[in-house]
Amino acid sequence: MKYRRLGGSGLKVSEISLGSWLTYGGYVEREHAVNAIKTAYDLGINFFDTANVYEKGAAEELVGKALKAYPRESYVLATKAFWPMGEGPNDRGLSRKHVIEQVNASLMRLGHEYVDIFYCHRHDPETPIHETLRAIDDLIRQGKVLYVGVSEWQASQIAEALGVADRYLLDRIVVNQPKYNMFDRYIEKEIMPLSERSGIGQVVFSPLAQGLLTGKYTSAFDIPTDSRAAKIEWVRKGITAERINQVKQLEVIAGDFGISVGNLALAWILRNSNVASALVGASRPEQVTENANASGIELREDIITQIEDILK
Repeated sequence: MKYRRLGGSGLKVSEISLGSWLTYGGYVEREHAVNAIKTAYDLGINFFDTANVYEKGAAEELVGKALKAYPRESYVLATKAFWPMGEGPNDRGLSRKHVIEQVNASLMRLGHEYVDIFYCHRHDPETPIHETLRAIDDLIRQGKVLYVGVSEWQASQIAEALGVADRYLLDRIVVNQPKYNMFDRYIEKEIMPLSERSGIGQVVFSPLAQGLLTGKYTSAFDIPTDSRAAKIEWVRKGITAERINQVKQLEVIAGDFGISVGNLALAWILRNSNVASALVGASRPEQVTENANASGIELREDIITQIEDILK
């Protein structure tokens, strides 16, 4: 496993990280989830991601308990807050009240004294950015959070947050968690250039386009019943005949290079130095092993050119 600095910070994270959305605490059996985390750790993955809203806290409980088996300093743990955790008017968003209450609740569920990274899970148009950043800065001073992150923020929102942090001498954002894969590349235009200038690293989710880039889907009309696409409509809508045809062409390139198409897709993401880690989900240990194999793969320029020709 290879490691990269997270943005301009001194923190080093594994090129492949393990997430827990829709899996741990949800439809994946507890034993499989724990074994996936154990396999990840044994393979050198040191970066584990969760959120308060994942299965309403159940994912945090499972991840926290599984990681208790290892020295706390040996891994990086991230969680998030923004989405509703209750029916009350203050049970959502990024107000000082909600952020502090949710970090404390997350730490209790995780069974940890601190998280390495706290993400603002989305931008909150109803809360001033300085209120949110001040609350997180206070949590950092208390030792409950080490680094500030955001997820799916626009470039203008990130730029505003950086300006506010500098103006009020608050901890700056060091990591952004956007969706990014061969089919979803919106961050390349504005967010990546801004991040490179500002010391912000990308930890990208959905790097395999919810399994599409593993080659598991061979038809837009014949979806495996045990797949995420069978359970989630928006995942299913992303599986089109055009994209399946592109994946088949990518499989040829991967085969010639001697790797799986999934590893090709992950290596394509990691070709970008602004990406610190590709965040994968796994319901079985063997999936973790397969994804971890992508770390350290370097694609030649001619292969990248072939990939771009297919994606166009």
